[in-house]
Amino acid sequence: MSSSIHHHARPLEPLAIAVVVVLCLSWGFNQVATKIAIHDIPPMMQSSLRSVVATIIVVAWCWLRRIPLFERDGTLIAGLAAGALFGVEFMCIFQGLAYTTATRGVVFIYLAPFLVALGARVFFPSDRFGPAQWLGLGLSFAGMIVAFGLPTPALDPRQALGDVLMVGGAFFWAATTLIIKASALARISAEKVMLYQLVVSAPMMGVASWIAGERIDHMPSALSLWAFAYQAVWVVSVTFVIWFALVVRYSASRLSVFTFLTPLFGVAAGHWVLGEPLTPAFGAAVALVAAGLVLVNRAN
Repeated sequence: MSSSIHHHARPLEPLAIAVVVVLCLSWGFNQVATKIAIHDIPPMMQSSLRSVVATIIVVAWCWLRRIPLFERDGTLIAGLAAGALFGVEFMCIFQGLAYTTATRGVVFIYLAPFLVALGARVFFPSDRFGPAQWLGLGLSFAGMIVAFGLPTPALDPRQALGDVLMVGGAFFWAATTLIIKASALARISAEKVMLYQLVVSAPMMGVASWIAGERIDHMPSALSLWAFAYQAVWVVSVTFVIWFALVVRYSASRLSVFTFLTPLFGVAAGHWVLGEPLTPAFGAAVALVAAGLVLVNRAN
C-alpha cells in the first residue's frame, strides 16, 4: 500500500479512537454549555466572541511552541476557503435552529458523515467504504433516529427553511473536512488550520450577529461566563485543533461517523447537568451507534 493511500484511508488505532471519543464527549457537553450561556449571550455573538478568544489562545500557544504561522506555504487560498466554509456552516446552524426544532436540526445536521463518505469516494478513492462500512454508517444514523425521532413533514414554510439550512450546515461541515484533507492544509500544523477558520469566521459571525440585531442587555451571570469559557478555551482552542490533526492523519470517513456520539453525549449531559429526562429509547440508540462504529472501523 502506497503512503498516499495509507494517509487517506488509515483506520483509527485504539488510542485515536479513545481520543475522538473524548472529543465527542467534550462536544456533547458543549451543547449544554451553549444552552446555559445563550440566556445571556446570543448564539451568533457567542460564536463570534469564542472565535476571537480562541484566536488569542491558539496564537499564544503557537508563539510559545514556535509554530510558524506567517511563512509562505501555499495554503492561503485553501485556508480562506476553509474559514469561509466554517463560518457559513455555523451561520446555517444557528439560523436554522431559529426556524426549526433542535430535535429536527440534530437529525439533519448529522447527514454530514454521509456527505463526507460520499465526497471521499471522489477525492480519496482509497478511502471508499465497503458494504460493511455503509451498513455501519446506516446503523449509526438509525441510532440517531431512535434517539431523536424521524422528522415529520414541516408544519410551515419557516420550519422547512430551517430544515434546509440545517442540511446546508451539514454540507458545509463536510466540505470543510474534505478541503482540509484534500488541500495543502494537510501539510501544515493543525493550529494554523484552526486559525484560518477562526480568523475568517469571527468577523462573519459578528456581522451576522449585528444583522440579526443580537445584543447583550445585562452582565452575564458567572455560570454563563464559565459556560462560554468552556467553549472558547477547551472546545474551540483545544478539541477542534486535535480534531483537525486527526482528520489529516486518519480516514476522514471513519472519523466523521464517530461524531454520531456527540448528540448522544449531549443528551446524557443534559440529563446529568440540567436534569433533562432520558427516554427508554436512549439505550437502544447507544447500542445502534456503537454497533455501527464497530462495523465502520472493520477492515474492508
